[in-house]
Amino acid sequence: MTSPPLSDSRARLLDAALAAFRRKGYSATTVDDICGATGLSKGSFFHHFKGKEDLALAAVTYWNQRTGALFAQAPYQQVADPRARLLAYLDFRATLLKGGELPDVTCLLGTLVQETYDTHPALRQACGGGISGHADTLRPMIEAARAKYAPKARWTAESLALFTQAALQGAFVVAKSQGSAQAALPLIAHLRAYVQALLGGDAPAVPAPRKARSKA
Repeated sequence: MTSPPLSDSRARLLDAALAAFRRKGYSATTVDDICGATGLSKGSFFHHFKGKEDLALAAVTYWNQRTGALFAQAPYQQVADPRARLLAYLDFRATLLKGGELPDVTCLLGTLVQETYDTHPALRQACGGGISGHADTLRPMIEAARAKYAPKARWTAESLALFTQAALQGAFVVAKSQGSAQAALPLIAHLRAYVQALLGGDAPAVPAPRKARSKA
């Protein structure tokens, strides 16, 4: 079932929330920040959301819808062979990091859950559901690749799907620690080489990490 279109003001608030939460984090973002970024009043904000947590929960759903559409239409979906399609998925994840600013290319779900997992259980559950939900979209192609190229493997499609998400989120954390999205690229290359080796392919050489750019 297709979701009804968002009202202009609600969409603007959600877009502002995605930008602010990814750049500043949950705690440092205020309702005033969101209203200031959109030019909307607090009355408009509270017409759509009960408060900041309600906004964040809606932002997670909005994020899942937007990224779900992005991945559903991505070029790797057209690759016939399941192993090649899985590797093309990882290539696509790397491509998303190239040329972008760090807050704009990392994951909302990972950013929110690292900060709120112990203090906002509803957000933890929503973020966990989003991460697991994306992993679930990979399971059929991983299972097809395992059946074709590693039928005797003892690992499962579910475990590898979740591992890829754990490795990607870890790469984002390293990128943030170094202040550069490019720092994640060799880590994703390592993940790709590992997945390729699991599925019976020859793993390519992994590039050396780039030095983080100085902000001084």
